Amino acid sequence: MDLIARLRAGLPGEAILTDPDVTGSYAHDMASFCKAGTPAVVVLPRTVEEVQHIMRTATELRIPVVPQGARTGLSGAANASDGCIVLSLVKMDRIIEINPVDRIAVVEPGVINAVLSRAVNEHGLYYPPDPSSWEECSIGGNIGTASGGLCCVKYGVTAEYVLGLDVVLADGRLLTTGRRTAKGVAGYDLTRLFVGSEGSLGIVVRAVLALKPEPPQQLALAAEFPSTAAACQAVCEIMARGHAPSLLELMDRTSIRAVNDMAQMGLPDSTEALLLAAFDTPEPAADLAAVGKLCTAAGATEVVPADTAAESDLLLQARRLTLTALERVKSATMIDDVCVPRSRLAEMLDGTAAIAEKYGLTIGVCAHAGDGNTHPTVCFDAADPDESRRARESFDDIMALGLQLGGTITGEHGVGVLKKEWLARELGPVGVELQRGIKDVFDPLGILNPGKLF
Repeated sequence: MDLIARLRAGLPGEAILTDPDVTGSYAHDMASFCKAGTPAVVVLPRTVEEVQHIMRTATELRIPVVPQGARTGLSGAANASDGCIVLSLVKMDRIIEINPVDRIAVVEPGVINAVLSRAVNEHGLYYPPDPSSWEECSIGGNIGTASGGLCCVKYGVTAEYVLGLDVVLADGRLLTTGRRTAKGVAGYDLTRLFVGSEGSLGIVVRAVLALKPEPPQQLALAAEFPSTAAACQAVCEIMARGHAPSLLELMDRTSIRAVNDMAQMGLPDSTEALLLAAFDTPEPAADLAAVGKLCTAAGATEVVPADTAAESDLLLQARRLTLTALERVKSATMIDDVCVPRSRLAEMLDGTAAIAEKYGLTIGVCAHAGDGNTHPTVCFDAADPDESRRARESFDDIMALGLQLGGTITGEHGVGVLKKEWLARELGPVGVELQRGIKDVFDPLGILNPGKLF
């Protein structure tokens, strides 16, 4: 019995896609410079039992399986390999439970981040992880890549909100990890092991997520600086003084210019860096005033605090428009994801500017400054082979700079295909050996998302 016939034995017909024009549209995520193969079939299960059937079939036939969510990733982690089964989890999109007493939500992997966030808000609760693609990205994809977002400076990343998982293993067995309780230390923390594993250890089919009480509406301020060094000094002072902003974002000169050109935001040409801070504390105005003084002391030329939520949204508009504005600069972009210690943030931004000059490219940087997580965006003409080469080389130089400064090659986008060579450099030979050993325990045949991470 061939692959398709075996799949049909346990899946409804509409869950199996074989038309090459259709399956080809599932071949890759949103990353540039990442090879993608041609899948043999795309399957869209709706139940745990259907996922188990798919994995048993794949194990019996020794066929690779590439799990996918909404394919908004930026590392190629969801890219197909030749002849694989693409296992799309978008149809498993139920919010099973929201429990205000235990402060948890139980969801399937295809639930969209923003849908969950709005649903828990109706109960006076809050699910903090908020990737920029939150209106499109799925919870399963967030778990697979250990994604972050704008609020991480105060609330942390996805891993800190995943209490338990149901995972279908490579051979079709169902594993339950973690707990529903606020505390629990029984055994090895397998839940954390799956978070960020990019579908290489198992297929997440259910997640127990921690929730928080919904915070007050945040207020924001914008501070203009004559240099990135001054803006980064303000970031260091804000964090050193014990402030807990719900958002602390930075835009460099290139990003500011791009947003100005697109949306006529009216920021002065002399602005070299824009720092955006927000607080969702009981008295956000007082917190903004204290941070505003620190910004002024660090050299800010203008500090504009908001009085209302509507004014805050206007101040934050520039940050939200950054990627869209940079995409207008050239036909293609590569978005890096290097995270460095906050104390080295200025060196990271200045070093990136030097790399842009070295390669004759436009590279705009926006950053989750409170985390030290920078997103240098390389703008280039994909139709120009030389410019594409320079873009890729500059991307590598940026990662090398991040490691040199004591950072990591990825703070929230994951490794996938794009950064697998750099992962080995960061982990070192002993780290790679142990991580490959873990992979072999969960996936001895090597059929789960092959070619990713290692």
